[in-house]
Amino acid sequence: MKHRLLILLISSVLPGFMQAIQAQQKPVSETLTYGPDSQRQPNVPKGTVTKFVWKSRVFANTIREYYVYVPAQYDPKSPAALMVFQDGHTYVKEDGDFRVPIVFDNLIHQKAMPVTIGLFINPGQHGEELPKDPFRADNRSVEYDTLTDQYDRLLIDELIPEISKTYKLADSPTMRAIGGLSSGGICAFTAAWQRPDYFHKVLSHVGSFTNIKGGYAYPSLIRKAPKRKIKVFLQDGSNDLDNQHGNWWLGNLQMDAALKFSQYDYKFVGGTGGHNGKHGGAILPESLRWLWADVVSK
Repeated sequence: MKHRLLILLISSVLPGFMQAIQAQQKPVSETLTYGPDSQRQPNVPKGTVTKFVWKSRVFANTIREYYVYVPAQYDPKSPAALMVFQDGHTYVKEDGDFRVPIVFDNLIHQKAMPVTIGLFINPGQHGEELPKDPFRADNRSVEYDTLTDQYDRLLIDELIPEISKTYKLADSPTMRAIGGLSSGGICAFTAAWQRPDYFHKVLSHVGSFTNIKGGYAYPSLIRKAPKRKIKVFLQDGSNDLDNQHGNWWLGNLQMDAALKFSQYDYKFVGGTGGHNGKHGGAILPESLRWLWADVVSK
């Protein structure tokens, strides 16, 4: 009887907590569909995607592929916005979870986001041969999960100057965004956290705000450190990973609470999915509309 009264008390006082626990106990039942913005539309100009190989100096003795998306509306006379994606191979696929080139084409055509160059970067592999599976690249965790400015230096000192030789990019941080999934999601946040003067917008899908390499510290840092001028979109599902590094769903809930407490410009969208890009891909157009709203509304 006492146990039942305790459960009733907890349920009435902490409904959100109970819902989170119950969601973790349920099987994944989320039904996701792609809207028209994630599908090719007639009369929408199609951008181009080109693949390159890069040998890094910041991450010595590593090799990686990267892709550059250029919208049909790009005009060399007008500086373009820039959006960087970690694990670029999965974001750039038109038949994958995210379909970024298709979404970019549609939203740029609608003027729901600015004319934007996309830079899709794979993690580095030591040696001279590219990995068969970029997710298994041996330098991925070092680059993505470490809470330093080293990955920023790969971008700011190497790859962005390289594409700037060909394309004119805007100088304002509000015209630069960075995104990724899993460890690539926390990497996106770290890039903006370390260099808010360079990256203003963050997009994290199932971000690894856990203890792979200390990422669980971010909620505390957000609460205690001076507020950064960044804009953050977080997505996760209640059936995300739960392992020796931590619980991904709870880590993202902590990020949600910390960003709210410190009054950041942010949005958190939770679902019931697992550790994949299905939910994040389905809501990608909505996510990008929100991220770029402060630019296109001016």
